[in-house]
Amino acid sequence: MNYSAIKYNDVANGEGVRTSLFVSGCTHHCPGCFNKIAWPFDAGEPFTAEVEERIFKSLEPTWVSGLSLLGGEPMEKVNQTALLPFLKEYKRRFPAKTLWIWTGYILDKDLMDPNGRARCEATDEILRMADVIVDGPFIEAQKDIALRFRGSANQRLLQMRDGHIIGIQ
Repeated sequence: MNYSAIKYNDVANGEGVRTSLFVSGCTHHCPGCFNKIAWPFDAGEPFTAEVEERIFKSLEPTWVSGLSLLGGEPMEKVNQTALLPFLKEYKRRFPAKTLWIWTGYILDKDLMDPNGRARCEATDEILRMADVIVDGPFIEAQKDIALRFRGSANQRLLQMRDGHIIGIQ
């Protein structure tokens, strides 16, 4: 897996101060996407063990609230498979910190449904680790800059616990 960017001390992508990882690779190609540079799976740099350690180091201060995954598309099957070991280690090291995931997939249709188009062997475990998922493709006609943590009105801000939706904003 490659990544296109890492933002340390990010206050725009989730609650509190966060480290945001922008993975490479997206098949949605939403018109008006803010991060087209991350569409190719080979964009950016390889996500190596050294990169993982830099991210973990950035998460050590108590004032950092957690990790945010954006893209590209972190929930592309190949990205889920690559991210799973990293996320397990993240939760092992930082059990009290949150995990936010942005995806253009629809959670209950594409990821939770047994026949969902984005499901793979890593999906359920990743969903169990997520605290918040922002789902749905960006739809330029529904763009609304007043929305919190979302780009278009169709996208949902989902509170998660143990792989289940517990709240919707």
